[in-house]
Amino acid sequence: MSHPGGGGWEESPERLYVITGGRSTSSAPVELDLVTLVVAKSQPKPGMPPEHTAIMELCQAPLSVAEVSAYTNLPFSVVTVLIGDLLAENRMIARAPVPAAKLPDRALIEAVIHGLQKL
Repeated sequence: MSHPGGGGWEESPERLYVITGGRSTSSAPVELDLVTLVVAKSQPKPGMPPEHTAIMELCQAPLSVAEVSAYTNLPFSVVTVLIGDLLAENRMIARAPVPAAKLPDRALIEAVIHGLQKL
């Protein structure tokens, strides 16, 4: 199937619509963002849609949603819908990234430095 812009079925908006079943939001039980880590709980099952299979094969080790998007060459919005389906089916686990450590209060640091100088 050829497109006026020169792209084929692989790049078409129609393909993305079919892949997601027309949905634009994830059914994931957790909020997915670019750095959410996802990992498959098992190998893909026979008969799964090819995009689900590809994601499950990629995610045998933890990957961020952004990495899954890059490796599958699918838009982030499409990947979140597909991962959401797999999470809802209990085929994957999602974990928010470890938050960056907060810096201690400046007053606390100054008090420690002042205490050390008194030693």
